Amino acid sequence: MTGQRSAVGRDQSRVDETDPTPPATAATAFLGGSDGNAAYRDAIERARDVLLESFATAEGPYAGTDHGTLRERIAALQVVPDDGSSIEDALETVADEVLADSVRVHDPGCVAHLHCPPTVPALAAELLLSGTNQSMDSFDQAPAASVLEERVVDACCDLFGYPTGADGVFTGGGTESNFLGLLLARDRYCERQFDRDVQAAGIGPEAASDLRLLCSDAAHFTAEQAAHHLGLGEDAVVTVPTDDRRRIDLEALDETLERLEADGRHPFAIVGTAGTTDFGSIDPLEALADRAAERDLWLHVDAAYGGACAISDRLRPKLEGIDRADSIAVDFHKLFYQPIGCGAFLLRDGDRYRHLERNAAYLNPERDDAAGVPNLVSKSTRTTRRFDALKPFVTFNALGRTGVADCVEYVCELADAVAAEIRAEPALELCCDPELSAVVFRYRPDSGSDSLPTAAVDRVNRAIRDELLADGEAVLARTEVDGTAALKLTLLNPRTTLSDLRDVLEAVVDRGEALEADREVIDSA
Repeated sequence: MTGQRSAVGRDQSRVDETDPTPPATAATAFLGGSDGNAAYRDAIERARDVLLESFATAEGPYAGTDHGTLRERIAALQVVPDDGSSIEDALETVADEVLADSVRVHDPGCVAHLHCPPTVPALAAELLLSGTNQSMDSFDQAPAASVLEERVVDACCDLFGYPTGADGVFTGGGTESNFLGLLLARDRYCERQFDRDVQAAGIGPEAASDLRLLCSDAAHFTAEQAAHHLGLGEDAVVTVPTDDRRRIDLEALDETLERLEADGRHPFAIVGTAGTTDFGSIDPLEALADRAAERDLWLHVDAAYGGACAISDRLRPKLEGIDRADSIAVDFHKLFYQPIGCGAFLLRDGDRYRHLERNAAYLNPERDDAAGVPNLVSKSTRTTRRFDALKPFVTFNALGRTGVADCVEYVCELADAVAAEIRAEPALELCCDPELSAVVFRYRPDSGSDSLPTAAVDRVNRAIRDELLADGEAVLARTEVDGTAALKLTLLNPRTTLSDLRDVLEAVVDRGEALEADREVIDSA
């Protein structure tokens, strides 16, 4: 057969009437050919123009359109028409019907949630990772991406002071990272306490009825959500009161642990929070690590918000003790300024991933493990994942550690400055000194807090937030503090100034005074 073409070669060189013909749309709908590459260039340029003209340069944080109007208008759009038109038409529809009524996270008046303006380098990286479409479950789908994710994870472990042998994986955010930490904590405890392999045999009756995890009453709801998904039920989560700084109360924690053990329960994990959603409070992590070590409990730290302090020399002491945590949740799409979704789960002892490992012959066979091939699927609860590690990699290299740290430090300083403004305004009440960049406050009548019933004050504060959103003047968060309605500034944007926030506070007071004068609002409370 030497020198002869194979049958396959002969078939490939011939086109006959039985060969399928590529669809006409394929030439310009996909990268790879000259026509597709040119179409991509034109589409990206048009999308960029639409983004800038219909979103980035629009005024105000939101147009104010209500949900009913949006539903009615968008219901009229065709989603899967029989015949397409053009990318230009499709993008024009998006500009008019979607972007025009999107929250503009880059606007200084958008101060509601932990919803950051992404950096320009991260947006460029988003373009690259979407265009290359690497799938992070196996090396042969994402060769360089798999190795780079490992490298970025190693750098993150170094950032948080983890030792050699630490490991981790990129996640969609704090919810997934918190779930991973508690999954490994549960499986480790069941193995050590009950000699039970949960992956093979399930949690068993002892774990189902008696396992308990502890967190503060200000911890994120994903602790309860994870307990539900892990088959333990939300009743397995024991919340501990917080102190006057909204951190877990250590004396109450000790009493709770002693009570659970006396009742025959099995505490298996403590969830510490480094940056609560409302107040940015950071639990005393060193003390939690001591208690976890004394009782051989897993310490997981939810640092989705406050983890960015690790990049700042000035703010890093706030996280003292985090290097002793068994696992850490970090969100890059908060104070690290990355597009959604981008988080990481870090594991102090990478060997504990064995509780999660599995092999599939088509994806990550055991022989690949033996050869050191980086198939990352066994580190994640997901199979297909995006190459999100590229976004912080490009951002860190473009801005440098100090450039990112400057942004984090600025918004924390801004929170302190606006808190001082709130203290100085008689019509406003600061609910707690800020720890990071969240500022919780409420409108109070000038004549004193006793002049209106609590229900009326609640109604006024909720109405202030709703009216400012409806008018597109400001996007504020709403919450409750000790059962009473409150407002919140969540400061993530390094372009927001104190002058911008003074305008927001002035608008709050003006709306509050007008609502307070409206007897219908007061009497209906």
